[in-house]
Amino acid sequence: MHAWPLNDTASTVFPLTSRANVGEIFPDPITPLNASTGFFANLEKGWRDAYVATGAWDQDLYDAAVPHNPILMFGSYIYINMSLMRLFGVRVPGFTPEAVDLQYFGDMPGIPSYESEKRDFDSDAAASEKAGAWLVGQVLGATDLAPFDADRARVLEIRRARPDLTTLSDAELAARITSFNDDLRHFFCNHIVASLAAGVGLGAVAQVCAAIGKPELSLTLVAGIGDVDSAGASRGMWTLSRKVRANAELTAAFDAGVSGLMGRLQALDSVDAKAFRVDLESFLDEWDFRGQSEWEIRAETWSTDPELALSMIERLRLVSDDEAPEAKNAQRAAEREAASAGIREALAGNEALPQFEAALHAAALWVRARERQRTSAAMLIHELRLASLELGRRGAAAGALPEPKRIFMLFADELPAYVENPASFADTLAERERVYLDLFNYIPPFVVAGQPADYTQWARRDAHTAAPLSAGEVLTGVSGCPGVARGRARIVLNPDAADEFEPGDVLVAPITDPSWTPLFVGASAVVVNVGAPFSHAAIVSRELGIPCVVSAIDATVRIPEGALLEVDGTTGSVTVVEA
Repeated sequence: MHAWPLNDTASTVFPLTSRANVGEIFPDPITPLNASTGFFANLEKGWRDAYVATGAWDQDLYDAAVPHNPILMFGSYIYINMSLMRLFGVRVPGFTPEAVDLQYFGDMPGIPSYESEKRDFDSDAAASEKAGAWLVGQVLGATDLAPFDADRARVLEIRRARPDLTTLSDAELAARITSFNDDLRHFFCNHIVASLAAGVGLGAVAQVCAAIGKPELSLTLVAGIGDVDSAGASRGMWTLSRKVRANAELTAAFDAGVSGLMGRLQALDSVDAKAFRVDLESFLDEWDFRGQSEWEIRAETWSTDPELALSMIERLRLVSDDEAPEAKNAQRAAEREAASAGIREALAGNEALPQFEAALHAAALWVRARERQRTSAAMLIHELRLASLELGRRGAAAGALPEPKRIFMLFADELPAYVENPASFADTLAERERVYLDLFNYIPPFVVAGQPADYTQWARRDAHTAAPLSAGEVLTGVSGCPGVARGRARIVLNPDAADEFEPGDVLVAPITDPSWTPLFVGASAVVVNVGAPFSHAAIVSRELGIPCVVSAIDATVRIPEGALLEVDGTTGSVTVVEA
């Protein structure tokens, strides 16, 4: 019998772990099936491979006394091993563990210093030489996204070749769920390599800006770069929202609310309505994998529940045409070019100029690569989701499962036995789901040094409080995207419950992933509880040209709903103008 929930033993060699960054792509506890054949199992292996691919160390560096090194699980919540991330910062020339901390931790309190865990073997001249060769040849020397385009072509072919899942036997469905492990390991390796390279590029740009006394320009220089995949869905939704806005019949259907909206749209018989449905279906086919927590195979996506996408379009239709994403991106691109020109002028004749040009190019290229690979991996994870749901539907139809989603409580190695006798797992899966749902009630510690307390000792979400801000008070975080904006605070705890969000509001969220992106289009600014300049909220805000403050601790608790805020994305401050 598998132990549940999932709890790793922390490494004594590399003891520092954190929810930083991974919390935005995986905010919830992971299910057994996804941990054993989907996201976690393959990301952990791919991350090991990625570090080795950079030359920073070989496979024998990992702590053999524990099963998982780059990422691990406490209370079924996923943690990044920040000791290894810092070690990467030590060994890559020009990078530092402090730069790693800034990119991943932001300004969160209670983080032990690197000096407190420094190991004798951290500095390694031979490893740094190999990592330096990777940095020069593959990071700064890269000219295109060919490896990531190849992975995109691979997953698109898998999607095109998807069989009619309803015609597969139960055994064939079970086999399909576990058939993509090699691809996923490779995809995740490339994703982590791109993430590491992007971090190096962003860090190098920040160093140049700091050296010439203009640190505030570091984020402007990586804003409006274009071709960022995580912003792609918002552009498609924007186009659909314009069609709704321009058509009285479609507007009336949306005015009646999101509940039952798909049925009302299907009942419309006009030429414009039929054309809209075709465009909508095309959009849902392209972005079927997108949704909150989309790397969790149990999560609903825009194809499994189209009303999730329609709710976003419903909010976007209220946004005026002059807030078009393309226009905002163009404005940020112009600001980026102006800032680049200024630095080039300041560095004219200086030997640092070529280094700046290389860092600027690498930062933009590798941010694109990271977001492209992230999207490709989400597409492939969706294949596991669809096969699992089909197997779950059959179990529910046969009375072996109370609902299709119960299938995600299986571990991968239990699939053959489940196919042989689904009913025999009823009690086990019921107990696992009971525990799984209870895990959502706990707040995983943001940083853990060593072995954490049992999850049952963690703070509970329903008991978490913080003093609300009054007029004139300031909440300080970290700059995610420069600029200043005012708007009413709208506390949104998940993107599927944004009914009150209006154009011009300040989006205040716990954390964001790509499914939140359409809400950014109409926001005057974005404020998130956790995050860093390298997090999703910051990257997308820079693409869409809206001020963003990350690492604003307890923003969703301390900022009053409806308060008038001034968000200064340059200084990282959020001021309550009127409570």
